[in-house]
Amino acid sequence: MHDPSDHSHDHAHSEHTREHEAAPAAERWKHDGVRVIPGDKLDSNTAQTPGMFRQAAINHARVGAQKIWAGTVAIAPDAKTGVHHHGALESVIYVVSGRARMRWGDKLEFVAEAGPGDFIFVPPYVPHQEINADPDQPLNCVLVRSDNEAVVVNITDVEPVERPETVHWIDPIHKHP
Repeated sequence: MHDPSDHSHDHAHSEHTREHEAAPAAERWKHDGVRVIPGDKLDSNTAQTPGMFRQAAINHARVGAQKIWAGTVAIAPDAKTGVHHHGALESVIYVVSGRARMRWGDKLEFVAEAGPGDFIFVPPYVPHQEINADPDQPLNCVLVRSDNEAVVVNITDVEPVERPETVHWIDPIHKHP
């Protein structure tokens, strides 16, 4: 007769169940765990702003990211982007090489510069303009945003302090004139 106080069968059954459930999970993490995105395999099919070239590395579509977006941006020497903001998203820009000049505010009246190794924080809804302050070298940065999709709102009714009149929209589709 089965003694209700004897839990050895229940214990053995639960161990077997855990082992069985662990195998598929381990297999899933083998394929869906840490991902390496090669730098030459970034996705340029992301929101763009005239004067810069953004590429996505990490987003929902590429890796299933739920809470962040990450990628790169390149700005040609002496180029100035159009004015834009990123909606409710927070953005972090890490300067890899070059000299970044950031203008922000309702009339882009505020300015700060950053160089290699510096981080720039852009709060939600802040109109801003990225400027490559070096006339000879490209500006290369890594971007991280607080959501899994790229949000870019290009603003056309703000007169930038540093006009982007010499900026060409250059990416794999739009070649330099």
